[in-house]
Amino acid sequence: MYVLAVIEHSTRRIRILGATAHPSSSWVVQAARNLVMDLENAGSQQRFLIRDRDGKFPALFDTILKDAGITVVLIGVQMPRMNSIMERWVQTCRHELLDRTLIWSQRHLLHALQAVRALLQRAPAPPDPQGCRTPAPAPQTDDQP
Repeated sequence: MYVLAVIEHSTRRIRILGATAHPSSSWVVQAARNLVMDLENAGSQQRFLIRDRDGKFPALFDTILKDAGITVVLIGVQMPRMNSIMERWVQTCRHELLDRTLIWSQRHLLHALQAVRALLQRAPAPPDPQGCRTPAPAPQTDDQP
């Protein structure tokens, strides 16, 4: 099974776009359209999408994202650290889910991935290794207590 997922680097929000046993160009293009619609519905303003150089991504995939104002950045050859946040999520799914669960079907895989996604999004974020602080709360105005 192949899973197509994206992650927002700033919030670590994971979007699982789908799973299939036989990914085709049309399936990937439809997933891109669904992603763009989801981002528009959520009011999210993403500027970049980092992806690997897999041949399953047709030129239309990049065109759809470009039309939505998203710049596609290709990962360098043999440079997994360019997309380390997503690579870490994939490894977590492999070790925490697939090593412990026998997946029966595509529906079961999507259900299990959604459960892992929900679990990871509820967990507190690890401290930033570069010492960045979280944004300060908004200042209170005079009419607020």
